[in-house]
Amino acid sequence: MGIQWIIFIGVMIASWLVQQNLQRKFKKYSAVRNDSGLTGQQIAEKMLRENGIYDVKVTHVNGQLTDHYNPVTKTVNLSQGVYESNSVMAAAVAAHECGHAVQHATAYGPLTMRSMLVPVVSFANQWVQWVILAGIILLNSFPQILLAGIILFALTTVFSLVTLPVEINASKRALAWLSAAGMTTSRNHAMAEDALKAAAYTYVVAAVSSMATLLYYIMIYTNRRN
Repeated sequence: MGIQWIIFIGVMIASWLVQQNLQRKFKKYSAVRNDSGLTGQQIAEKMLRENGIYDVKVTHVNGQLTDHYNPVTKTVNLSQGVYESNSVMAAAVAAHECGHAVQHATAYGPLTMRSMLVPVVSFANQWVQWVILAGIILLNSFPQILLAGIILFALTTVFSLVTLPVEINASKRALAWLSAAGMTTSRNHAMAEDALKAAAYTYVVAAVSSMATLLYYIMIYTNRRN
């Protein structure tokens, strides 16, 4: 078995383990009431106000772990289980997404860079698989096609890497505010921190997976005449 397959299988296993851990933490901390008694919606609105943000709307979306901040529409979108819940998990997730809104309002560098990459990465995601497939099939005749595919995939890898500091910083902002505002106390602040760490690991694995895949494609390209 080649080294590339060992890396690929290792990343797949790590990704599965991280997702299982996140699901387990979500279920565990969703059953623990946060000290404030506020729902995810109320916590999000409170954090936004206390950070001087009044042009961002808090709304809810379907699904589980579908929470996100949309800088285009200026909305904090919380899943139903977070929006209506007064659990530690809901508090942590709601504050984390508001952390992105604070980043946006303060022009946080990595978030600005990620936003600039969105249209480019959207284009790359649309075509990268087809270009790489064609590049592998026509490798010996037209290696330039695979090289183009590698460049497109490299853009998605850069996006994954830039996402890491954005997510970590949002969690730091969330945890600091939760503690300062009394949303969590010494009794359950560590739970909120543990929940956000579990979520952050998914982005770490995604970045590692993207880098490993990029390396694999580069190896195919450089070894094409061997």
